[in-house]
Amino acid sequence: MIEVKNVTKSIHKNDVLNHVQFNVRPGTITGVVGRNGAGKTTLLRIISGIIKPDSGEVFIANENIFSQPRVKRDVVFVPDSTDALKAYSIKEIVKFYKEVYPNFDETYYFDLLEKFQFKKSGKIKQLSKGQKALFSLILAFSTNAKYILLDEPTDGLDVIIKREILKFIAEEVANKEVSIMISSHRLDELEKMADHIVVLKEGTVNSELEMETLKEDYRKIQVAYQEQFPEDVLQNLEVLSQNGRVGVVLLEADDAEGEAILKNYEPILYEELPLSLEDIFVTKLGGELYVS
Repeated sequence: MIEVKNVTKSIHKNDVLNHVQFNVRPGTITGVVGRNGAGKTTLLRIISGIIKPDSGEVFIANENIFSQPRVKRDVVFVPDSTDALKAYSIKEIVKFYKEVYPNFDETYYFDLLEKFQFKKSGKIKQLSKGQKALFSLILAFSTNAKYILLDEPTDGLDVIIKREILKFIAEEVANKEVSIMISSHRLDELEKMADHIVVLKEGTVNSELEMETLKEDYRKIQVAYQEQFPEDVLQNLEVLSQNGRVGVVLLEADDAEGEAILKNYEPILYEELPLSLEDIFVTKLGGELYVS
């Protein structure tokens, strides 16, 4: 298990993380979501031991990753850029990874390269963007690390390679029983894969969501009224969208008071809609994931 305990970090005198605390269970996929600048990448770098927090601790299997550096071999961080690897050849990188990760499985690595039709020679910099993303995952899973941290693994990739990468991640989690943390703004992808979601807002954990029970905890209701949309609803309930007399409202499953407010104004339409992770995100963080 990964245990993040009261982690705080400032960079250039700016508060990035503030008393962040949560756990990652073995054999699960945890999504980390938040708007730009919420501290997602910094959090993953701290958990992997690349940078130290100003305060707080990170434990991997009950051992502090900073006081017991050997536990770092059980954690791999895959950044959203492969620039650090571009000078290596596909064969040379094996020697480097075997030094850092003693459990690196060279046979498995070359089997995966063959499976995904990679050439076993040539420089990493010669690969396309999609190939580099997939190659980084092949390296990560070949280490036999117990925890793999992925920073925007599908960002900017085409649909075909994206689907291939997501399928590969899911298969490896099932076969190897590793734990995955994914920082991503692709809520539709996380909704299909993740067991657990950590929502960061302004450097703190705003909430944690269990995907298994998410749709049991909330209801998404579309309502329409004969005349104008009630101001009472706008002011007192979580309105996801509203256009004229029609609106979509998010209620907690047991919110009888909120339901009474909706029905008090005698809606001409009252319909429950399918709920998505994006609906929860908008409610929790108050807007789109990325803003220009």
